[in-house]
Amino acid sequence: MNEFPISNVIILAIVIFLIYGIFFLVKQQTAAIMERFGKFQSVRDSGLQLKIPLIDKVAGRINLKIQQLDVIIETKTKDDVFVRLKVSVQFQVMKDKVYEAFYKLENPQSQITSYVFDVVRAEVPKMVLDNVFERKDDVANAVKSELNEAMQDYGFDIIKTLVTDIDPDEQVKISMNRINASEREKVAAEFEAEAERIKIVAKARAEAESKRLQGQGIADQRREIARGLVESVDVLNKVGINSQEASALIVVTQHYDTLQSLGEETNSNLILLPNSPQAGSDMLNNMVASFTASNQIGETMKRVDEENRKKREKGEG
Repeated sequence: MNEFPISNVIILAIVIFLIYGIFFLVKQQTAAIMERFGKFQSVRDSGLQLKIPLIDKVAGRINLKIQQLDVIIETKTKDDVFVRLKVSVQFQVMKDKVYEAFYKLENPQSQITSYVFDVVRAEVPKMVLDNVFERKDDVANAVKSELNEAMQDYGFDIIKTLVTDIDPDEQVKISMNRINASEREKVAAEFEAEAERIKIVAKARAEAESKRLQGQGIADQRREIARGLVESVDVLNKVGINSQEASALIVVTQHYDTLQSLGEETNSNLILLPNSPQAGSDMLNNMVASFTASNQIGETMKRVDEENRKKREKGEG
């Protein structure tokens, strides 16, 4: 049995070493830093790349994708409220400054974090707590402006900064919730009071309108009754019945009409007194006596006034 020559094994090992030593791959959105004898030689882009074995070395690889760093800072507002802010920084290595990004900064995340702390702790203490919520975009823009100015020299571009969370102290949040609840209860009470007032006003207006219409109806009723009486007297006068006789007839007629209507009410407990045929005549006699007395008093007053007037005229003459 023939043994495999050792020389062939050595040659095969050298070939494999050369293949793996000459060729290397660079992934998409990645840059490779090449060094020759420990000195920067070039930046290689994505794809299949060549290098000289034992002379060239891949010193490192740089991620060219957009990355995000979340920084949590605790600081104090102008009104002495401790608050925690979460600032998200989106950054990317600039393709034309891969050398600076690799060699100038050992830990870019730590550098970015330091700048975020510095800017936030300079901006937030200028604001009261409510303004921190309202002007969080101003804080984010200040962070981005400061970071862009500082990090571009190191090969990093700040894409966007966002204040994604504002978390006050727990006791402060409880107090704010109580204040908001009280405000809402106050507004609800005002709306309820206004609704009650509107109902009362509407009810009062409806009652007033009802009374007005009721009064108008009573006035119209009385007016029609008076008109009917006048017409009845005129009709009776035309057939030779004088005013007193007409009045007596009308009173008696209304008296018995009333008795008839009361009799038709089966559930009525009303008793009309006096209740006799002579009642109508008595009412008429009383009315005539009253009219006669009133006329006599009126004539006497006129006669006295006339005598007084003549005495004054005689005295003046």
